Amino acid sequence: MLNVTLYTRKECKLCDEVKAELNELKTQYPHRLVEVDIDADAALVAKFGTIIPVVEVGPYSLKAPITRQTLQMTLGAASDRKNQLEKLDDPIYKQRVKKGKNVTTGDRVSFWIARKYLLILNLFMLFYVGLPLLAPTLMKLGAELPANIIYRMYKPLCHQFAFRSFFLFGEQPFYPLAEAGVLGYKTFEEVSGIVNLDDPYSFTRFDARNYIGNETVGYKVALCERDIAIYAAILLFGVTFGLTGRRFKSLHWMLWILIGLGPIGLDGFSQLFSQFDWEWLSTLVPYRESTPFLRVLTGALFGIATAWFAYPNIEESMSETRQYYVKKFAVNQGSE
Repeated sequence: MLNVTLYTRKECKLCDEVKAELNELKTQYPHRLVEVDIDADAALVAKFGTIIPVVEVGPYSLKAPITRQTLQMTLGAASDRKNQLEKLDDPIYKQRVKKGKNVTTGDRVSFWIARKYLLILNLFMLFYVGLPLLAPTLMKLGAELPANIIYRMYKPLCHQFAFRSFFLFGEQPFYPLAEAGVLGYKTFEEVSGIVNLDDPYSFTRFDARNYIGNETVGYKVALCERDIAIYAAILLFGVTFGLTGRRFKSLHWMLWILIGLGPIGLDGFSQLFSQFDWEWLSTLVPYRESTPFLRVLTGALFGIATAWFAYPNIEESMSETRQYYVKKFAVNQGSE
């Protein structure tokens, strides 16, 4: 027996007319009618909202206006195709039929993930960017053990140089190196007593990495300024993407390179290469130390551009998955 899917919604006169025509054709073309309310999923509304009713029979699809003649032709073609495939005993076809008849736990988990993926991503980003902010808070409260656990957790993920990190509960939000030239702020050398940081391979860099702070200076956030900006921007875009109904189109890859990769690459690599102790390179790239403002700006641009490029593409894929399972669940529910 054929499975006929009718995409419909409440108070749709044309949908009711097509349904009546299909019921009259049931004797000539035996089939099981499965109705899918498009209002059950935003992706279905976006896809079918202006063209319902839509009828799907196997690989064939009909959009409004749908006549009795086109229904007969489509049902006939689908019935002939089904009979031919059954005669050929095609193993791929048999596997698809078998799979379509069973709703597994894996199907339900996949459908749940497809519906809740954005919430999962946003919660993960909130957790990922929130823990580094919790570490200095715990230090302020005197809970050094859990704070140090968080610092250690993030060490493989970030350089954690104190002179490129934010501080909470202290005199200043950051303590840059003197070379950064940030006027009006105490430098990291002044407050820490750690000097000679211009050599990337100097052991004093490890001192700067392990420096957490104190009551006066404040306590270091467990992710550097740039990383905090990146992941906070991704979280902000994810929340905005959800609140606006996931309507953003994906950012073009050229704009992602221009807006996302360009500024962060220019700021980061020019700083990195300028600090190598290579005489020939110093003539091409003068020594520079980036500022907290530039790290936050370039990190935020990278985070927003990356999320803008990725999230709409993820939504498109998850939308197709949701549509597949909505139809599959409806077909199996109708066969019970």
